Amino acid sequence: MDVSCGLEPLPVSVWPRLEELPTFQYSPDHVPGPGGKPDPSEISFPGCSCHSSSCLAPTCTCLHYGENYNNLSIRTEGHELGFSKPVFECNTMCHCGEKCQNRVVQQGLQFQLEVFKTTEKGWGLRTMVFIPKGRFVCEYAGEILDINEARKRIQLQTSSDSNYIIAIREHLHDGTTIETFADPTYIGNVGRFLNHSCEPNLFMVPVRIDSMVPKLALFADRDICAGEELSYDYSGRYHNFLPIEAQGSKQEGKESKKPCFCRTKSCTGFLPFDSSLFHKDGKRK
Repeated sequence: MDVSCGLEPLPVSVWPRLEELPTFQYSPDHVPGPGGKPDPSEISFPGCSCHSSSCLAPTCTCLHYGENYNNLSIRTEGHELGFSKPVFECNTMCHCGEKCQNRVVQQGLQFQLEVFKTTEKGWGLRTMVFIPKGRFVCEYAGEILDINEARKRIQLQTSSDSNYIIAIREHLHDGTTIETFADPTYIGNVGRFLNHSCEPNLFMVPVRIDSMVPKLALFADRDICAGEELSYDYSGRYHNFLPIEAQGSKQEGKESKKPCFCRTKSCTGFLPFDSSLFHKDGKRK
């Protein structure tokens, strides 16, 4: 069985093979949901005019902030300062070739992944092959919502429902904040099976390609061995060199916090919780 239904470059297997997965429609990319603007499928960025097979900074307009990748691995220079440059990949309108080194996330899955049943956390996601540090692993894709629709969906949940909605808040240097709400509950990709860990092996980076709606790309925080479960910090804080918050993802239930079963030495005991998705005034209590 291929979880991705042939929509990814590589099939995504399931274990146990006869176990039934939650019902959802697979989409490797974001799709527009109620209130979500702009449309994530809309091409709104102009392309670069580079005619070489691979773009280079500073001549490429897509690399205005510098190189994004080095041998397919994301560059992390400057993260010790607590911020990082925006990441823009070359897009559909660019003149460069498909093998341009600034086209990584848009290539989709490059490592064999498997959805599997864990002992305590329900379904999870693991790699079947070695993944080097810095390499792109997968996206967290789903319906793009506005905050009102995100809150509405959460309020309709019962205590037994899982909430996959993730709230990304990018804090810019001028003091403004860009918010993105993605929900893969009904339409999403393999990223919906990622569990939280207080010591994760993935970190999330908003990567923009065709429009201002970012791809929520997950990269390897360290070398990851074959058979390891893949995880990220739902709060977005652990080893994340970008000024973002990624809270509320897969938090179950209503106001009460849910226990964390990552079993790491630094485990906080509870999953991250974003109260702004539960209060109409947006204030965290």
